[in-house]
Amino acid sequence: MSFHKSVRKIAKSALLVATLCGAFGILSVPGAQAQTSERKVKFKITPQYPDMARKLGLTGVVKLEIVVAPNGNVKDTKVIGGHPILVNAAVDAVKRWKFESASAESINTLEFKFQPEQ
Repeated sequence: MSFHKSVRKIAKSALLVATLCGAFGILSVPGAQAQTSERKVKFKITPQYPDMARKLGLTGVVKLEIVVAPNGNVKDTKVIGGHPILVNAAVDAVKRWKFESASAESINTLEFKFQPEQ
């Protein structure tokens, strides 16, 4: 496959993803690095910037709502917003986070800003 065909294929894929994002109300919004509310994080993994996002020059923010079990493990994640290519990286990382123990479940909101390294 020639270089120009590859570029066209990536551009078509990006357009399709952008169209789907608009149709489902998913969009990128400005925000800060990872932020948590309520319980403190004891162990966290930084999401990896996906190769596909790098190739497309994609940047944006992923916002997640997570349920933390009393033992500090992430029990559930819900995507509030963000580009689908970036969402998976954020969810995969957050599922491995560990929070302080508590007497009950808690709900935290997290935001991750994705941008290529300079």
